[in-house]
Amino acid sequence: MAMVAQQHRESSSGSITKHLDSSGKYVRYTAEQVEALERVYAECPKPSSLRRQQLIRECPILSNIEPKQIKVWFQNRRCREKQRKESSRLQTVNRKLSAMNKLLMEENDRLQKQVSQLVCENGFMRQQLHTASTATTDVSCESVVTTPQHSLRDANNPAGLLSIAEETLAEFLSKATGTAVDWVPMPGMKPGPDSVGIFAISHSCSGVAARACGLVSLEPTKIAEILKDRPSWFRDCRNVEVFTMFSAGNGTIELLYTQIYAPTTLAPARDFWTLRYTTTLENGSFVVCERSLSGTGAGPNAASASQFVRAQMLPSGYLIRPCDGGGSIIHIVDHLNLEAWSAPEILRPLYESSKVVAQKMTIAALRYARQIAQETSGEVVYGLGRQPAVLRTFSQRLSRGFNDAINGFSDDGWSLLSSDGGEDVIVAVNSRKNIATTSIPLSPLGGILCAKASMLLQNVPPAVLVRFLREHRSEWADFNVDAYVASSMKSCSYAYPGMRPTRFTGSQIIMPLGHTIEHEEMLEVIRLEGHSIGQEDAFMPRDIHLLQMCSGTDENAVGACSELVFAAIDEMFPDDAPLLPSGFRIIPLESKSSDPQDTSNAHRTLDLASSLEVGPATNPATGDVVSGYSARSVLTIAFQFPFEDNLQDNVATMARQYVCSVVSSVQRVAMAISPTGVNSTFGSKLSPGSPEAVTLSHWICQSYSYHMGTELLQAASRGDESVLKNLWQHQDAILCCSLKSLPVFIFANKAGLDMLETTLVALQDITLDKIFDESGRKVLFAEFPKIMEQGFAYLPGGICMSAMGRHISYEQAIAWKVFASEETSVHCLAFSFINWSFV
Repeated sequence: MAMVAQQHRESSSGSITKHLDSSGKYVRYTAEQVEALERVYAECPKPSSLRRQQLIRECPILSNIEPKQIKVWFQNRRCREKQRKESSRLQTVNRKLSAMNKLLMEENDRLQKQVSQLVCENGFMRQQLHTASTATTDVSCESVVTTPQHSLRDANNPAGLLSIAEETLAEFLSKATGTAVDWVPMPGMKPGPDSVGIFAISHSCSGVAARACGLVSLEPTKIAEILKDRPSWFRDCRNVEVFTMFSAGNGTIELLYTQIYAPTTLAPARDFWTLRYTTTLENGSFVVCERSLSGTGAGPNAASASQFVRAQMLPSGYLIRPCDGGGSIIHIVDHLNLEAWSAPEILRPLYESSKVVAQKMTIAALRYARQIAQETSGEVVYGLGRQPAVLRTFSQRLSRGFNDAINGFSDDGWSLLSSDGGEDVIVAVNSRKNIATTSIPLSPLGGILCAKASMLLQNVPPAVLVRFLREHRSEWADFNVDAYVASSMKSCSYAYPGMRPTRFTGSQIIMPLGHTIEHEEMLEVIRLEGHSIGQEDAFMPRDIHLLQMCSGTDENAVGACSELVFAAIDEMFPDDAPLLPSGFRIIPLESKSSDPQDTSNAHRTLDLASSLEVGPATNPATGDVVSGYSARSVLTIAFQFPFEDNLQDNVATMARQYVCSVVSSVQRVAMAISPTGVNSTFGSKLSPGSPEAVTLSHWICQSYSYHMGTELLQAASRGDESVLKNLWQHQDAILCCSLKSLPVFIFANKAGLDMLETTLVALQDITLDKIFDESGRKVLFAEFPKIMEQGFAYLPGGICMSAMGRHISYEQAIAWKVFASEETSVHCLAFSFINWSFV
């Protein structure tokens, strides 16, 4: 018995631990031995056989332990570590599920209360209708409806403000956890253990409202601090200024003036004059609620708010409750009246949509809080060794600089340049703005020019268009302009982009930096590879680096806008790099008419990419017209250009022309993406290598031989891909246009695309009359009856014009009708331009 007691005392002692070896026997380790093994484990959890033998030699206290036993110790130690991590993960998942279950139970209780309320109201209405039908002269029901009378309160009186704050708190809580608003689930947002939270929008109420609730692994006070800093997470917030702050009741009252950017150049910006009440409830919950104040003299003077439309915030805010096991449960309510009457009629759906408020404010707030929580816990890893806070700052600077360019506020130094009014592109100048709040002096710069435009897009999926613009920059961007902006951001800028022309090799390398928790926003560095044309520029950097932010690429996100914002940076990419953001913003005005789960558009960008390349088609089936999408969206483009004092006019002309060319390119791409765009008989895709292109090339050659009596190609008698290959590489420019009231080009060989300076996608937006000058059109119209009767005609040499506005001379042109199969119908009209060159 004494021996058993002694063994029990040894097993319970903290100085000796036991481990099973491979044979199942206990091996005793002293505290000193375990400490030595733990030190090695911290450096190398899986040491090799040589390392274990070296450990025995270097540590005398381990000399009585076999190498095999030490190997087993490390195996057991790794197993315990794995079990510990798995247990921690399961506990975290369990906490999330418990919190989500609690939220769902509360939501179920709220819905049951709402159902009971609706049943009572329904019964009351039935009774009223029955009473009205039996006694139409009974006016006793007048006593049922009463209008509460509130005494007028002086907003400058602290007691009056406290009364308003308490009323705001009660109304906010009734929206956050009660039935004051008829909430319906946000389309496309499904709750679950991996979701950000539960989201809802208002069904029918005054203004637009959205609600969110979710779990965040932060303390309530930290979350309140994050959410009260609205400019950090609400990208449309320009400024929040606290005019008054004092303690009242059980919390703090603040009077705020908030300015909100306009999302497009077509509408004015908004501002708010609000009261914000921060307090703690009896159950330990933290509340931040807010509402608009009204009355004479409310807010700053009229002069400071002349560029804004005063909007109204109905009781809104954040309810933050401590959660068992750590973290907090957040309830967020945003309820606004954005004064849609002040916006153009076409934009009013943007200001009357609860879905837009949900995406821009409610969901964004909850996602940002969760993003900070994950970064704090070390769950988020970013590229290039950058800290998360630094990358967030870059994203915020890109977004803010882009919004500043779109809005062009006069108090920032922006003013409009005079224009004849005949163009849609607006050019503004700022001679005193420092680039993106950088501390780097840029003395050679005289100021910044911004050329911007907005347009309506019909039936174009914003997510697809943004993905295409991101992946195929060469289809819309001018490498010389990028080189000009990149070089001008350095201390030794050169004067004008045309002075040092540079060629773009077509290679774009995307280097990811980081992304948000649901990949709704990506930050990346883009390297554009190019080379100089002249030998005198060989010392200049060949590549251009851009910092780029892309968001809204999820087609199923209802109400979310899509953006592509970029700025030239130095290849060293310092943390305080100056930024001059430019880019695109596409805002949906209507929702999809198709099933939100339909992903038929998901790979359409890849389809467009294949249509821009020469070679065999890799997936002909992906070119089908996408159906089920019927919506409008507003595209806003803003590009910023630095300039020197003596070159403002030159850069302004260049900026206007460049943005016009970008607008034209984007319109052509949008038309190709749109399911209802201009299509040829073969559909929206006619890329080299596709069966349709092979067939058309065969028809072109056969019709030419039939009319002219000679073969266009040696392989014209065969209907295989060799015909297309020879036609594609033919030295003369060959173009085909449709026979419609407004003929548009549907196909061209490589020489034809080079002559028109366009691509196969953009080709379908060029009409026949655009390429001929006045004399050329007269000749064509005179010869057109002959072409239709005889089948062909020779056109004398002349001048035509490319899609970029450059003049082209040609010695002779041939026009002929292209028959479809078996010469039963005329498919299109073909042209061959012989010995062409740019003038």
